Amino acid sequence: MPGVVITFYSYKGGVGRSFTLANIAVLLARWGHRVLCVDWDLEAPGLREYFRPALDRDPEGGVVDLVADFREGGVRPNRHIVPVALDNVPGALDFLPAGGDGPRYPGQVQGIDWESLYDEEFGEYLERCRKAWTSDYDYVLLDSRTGISDVGSICTAHLPDRLVVLYTANMQSVRGAVDVAQRANVARNALPYDRPQLPVLPVLSRFDTREEYDRSESWREICLDETRSLFDSWLDQTVSPAVIARHLTLPYVSYWTFGEQLPVLLEKSPGADQIGYALETVAAVIAHSFDRTELLAENRDAYVAAVRTQTQNFAYDIQVSMPRSNLGVSRDLVAELEKLGIRVGRSLSGDRSWLGRVETDARHLCLVIDGKASRWQLAEVELFLHRTLGQDRRLIPVLTEGTDPRDLSGYLGNLRHLRLGPATGPAKAARALADEIGAGRALVDTGQSDLVSLLRQAAHARLRPPLWDLVDDLAGEIPAAVGAGDSVRAQELGADLAVLLRPRRGDDGATPPPRRVQNALAWAQQVLDVRVNGS
Repeated sequence: MPGVVITFYSYKGGVGRSFTLANIAVLLARWGHRVLCVDWDLEAPGLREYFRPALDRDPEGGVVDLVADFREGGVRPNRHIVPVALDNVPGALDFLPAGGDGPRYPGQVQGIDWESLYDEEFGEYLERCRKAWTSDYDYVLLDSRTGISDVGSICTAHLPDRLVVLYTANMQSVRGAVDVAQRANVARNALPYDRPQLPVLPVLSRFDTREEYDRSESWREICLDETRSLFDSWLDQTVSPAVIARHLTLPYVSYWTFGEQLPVLLEKSPGADQIGYALETVAAVIAHSFDRTELLAENRDAYVAAVRTQTQNFAYDIQVSMPRSNLGVSRDLVAELEKLGIRVGRSLSGDRSWLGRVETDARHLCLVIDGKASRWQLAEVELFLHRTLGQDRRLIPVLTEGTDPRDLSGYLGNLRHLRLGPATGPAKAARALADEIGAGRALVDTGQSDLVSLLRQAAHARLRPPLWDLVDDLAGEIPAAVGAGDSVRAQELGADLAVLLRPRRGDDGATPPPRRVQNALAWAQQVLDVRVNGS
């Protein structure tokens, strides 16, 4: 999948736009993504100062040199990209500055006539640059200049897939931001490129609630009224814009207003009153593609944690919790799982070290329950559920012979379980477990509904045309995943399809599936019918 271009824009200066972009870039890289930051605020570049301590060399060029390359007939979009060196970051963060530090830079900027460049097909050249960047990176974050300008139009209309507008609690700032967002969508309709409607994320920045609380709440309402229309294209229709607007608020913290700083490097586990907490929330909305907002409204911590596990590497595929009363059977089950190539972790009832960990080492948890769940296993369940809410991670009970599921506590009793006994020994139970977690060859549940049901639902749905394009892509991938026995990929595709079929606000332009999508859905259903029914 190609990467996503996201522009950070503010109508007025002084709202913390570059600060927000730089910190969110670090968070996305920390969560395992490849990120490129591009400083397109050519007349007042400042993004470099946030990254300067982590650059191994001073940049010699940047965005302005794209113009020179264009005039010379070359396409070298990565020529002046420099890496940002961060410790213990599983992803990658790179930076393309506005230009070099030398005395030539002001003249380079002042000598650019953007309108005449577009007359010379500079737009097509930028398309090739955009394609190169989105091939190499998961996220391309553009720092746009303020106000209304030709450069601003490139960043808000031509290049981005999504737009983040930052504003402060005054009418100039909020109305200017909303106006530019609306102008961007009008301008996109006139572009000779295939660009869907631009989802816009409004972020209230530098908002101080510690003083004059009544006035701050009044202004919060004013800002919500002004920005309400921006939520329509992406917010789940069951979620109130007022709830999400509070999550999209960056507090004013005077300490971070001095110099160019990256608090997310210092606030590794921030509390709700710290700036890093709010930045994590906004970064998670971006990483979730402005989706799953019903989870954000319900549980912010689970929403952020779900992003982390998308690219998290687990030491084990499954953790097997073993009761002391029946260690032999548990060990046999572990041995059979390992024969299947599954990485298995072990926890033993009474193992306090496992309970004390902040994060788990395993993606899934299996409880071997002998008679009843031990108090240690119940604690494991509670921690696992707390850590994994909103994530695609399974909790699977395996009951020993004679264990009655009706004797299990409410939550465990309602889970689908596997059984150990004369007819189902450790080897057979291990194979069933492998299928449950997507490590075997059987087609697994998508976590939303079975794939066949989802495909039938899609065939009768009404969606906006850009969403049908995404459904078409998913329907085309499902047969290959099922045919290869790749249950993990099938699960991911099913979950993505379920998200696309979810009702949204502003679906006035929804249509039935186009003919090409109907054909793709029908073929995918046929493949699944053969796989499931063997016919």
